[in-house]
Amino acid sequence: MDGSESGGIRSQIQDLIYLAGPASAEIVADVALCPMEAVKVRVQTQPGFARGLSDGLPKIIRSEGVRGLFKGLVPLWGRQIPYTMMKFATFENTVELIYKKVMPTSKEECSESVQLGVSFAGGYIAGIFCAVILHPADNLVLFLNNSKGATVTDAVKKLGLLGLLTRGLPLRIFIIGTLTGAQWVIYDAVKVLAGLPTTGGASPATALARAVSA
Repeated sequence: MDGSESGGIRSQIQDLIYLAGPASAEIVADVALCPMEAVKVRVQTQPGFARGLSDGLPKIIRSEGVRGLFKGLVPLWGRQIPYTMMKFATFENTVELIYKKVMPTSKEECSESVQLGVSFAGGYIAGIFCAVILHPADNLVLFLNNSKGATVTDAVKKLGLLGLLTRGLPLRIFIIGTLTGAQWVIYDAVKVLAGLPTTGGASPATALARAVSA
């Protein structure tokens, strides 16, 4: 096996980790999130249902049992898992590409502030992809919640496929892009404070070894 083949295999394994890691974490996180999401949806769509979690959770349990808190779990997975996989995989690969193709010097020669700037740029680009992935589902949910008895077919007929995909998209890109960029800057800033390298450049194992030896 030559170097290019082994490099390709390493890249594939790395991409698999970037996808499987956040997906598995999101599966677990959504189990904790789902009861809060159930209360939030009812508070938003049923005026007077509850003031918040303190009275909303017991109300759902009394009327529907504990299972009522988790009946939206599968749709939540369907929305959040692709979003989180896109967020992590796009960020990691975008940062790698910026250091390889855009930066005039190697990562090691860049100052910490420049590296954090790369993290923000990578996060913002990842946010754009996340917004595109998430937007149709959110438009659909918004339409169904605001139109009593409406179906998915009604939403497609009313908004049109193009409207479902693009209505309000620029604002969502700005919000999610900025938020995601800020999240990754904070993430890498904390790593810097802890003496760890920022994302990108050398492989994580090599970068960590360098940080420890330094």
